[in-house]
Amino acid sequence: MDKEIIKVYGARWCIDCFRAKKVLDNNQIEYEWIDINKDITAKEFVGQVNGGNFVVPTIVFLDGTILSEPSTHQLKLKLGLLEDK
Repeated sequence: MDKEIIKVYGARWCIDCFRAKKVLDNNQIEYEWIDINKDITAKEFVGQVNGGNFVVPTIVFLDGTILSEPSTHQLKLKLGLLEDK
């Protein structure tokens, strides 16, 4: 990819991945989808940042922070779509 965008590591069978992608799509936020079942390097990365667990979705943001299996609320907060109260 030419420009930096959010990276979403996930799997097609994962309902939480579908939910996270829906939040991003509904808010027209560009992201790169990386299927860990098709990319061994991606799967290794997910395991590495999650203490050996293959937790999906694992979302890497432009500031370098990572959310693993975030709730809809957590994801919207991180994206600035909600105010933290």
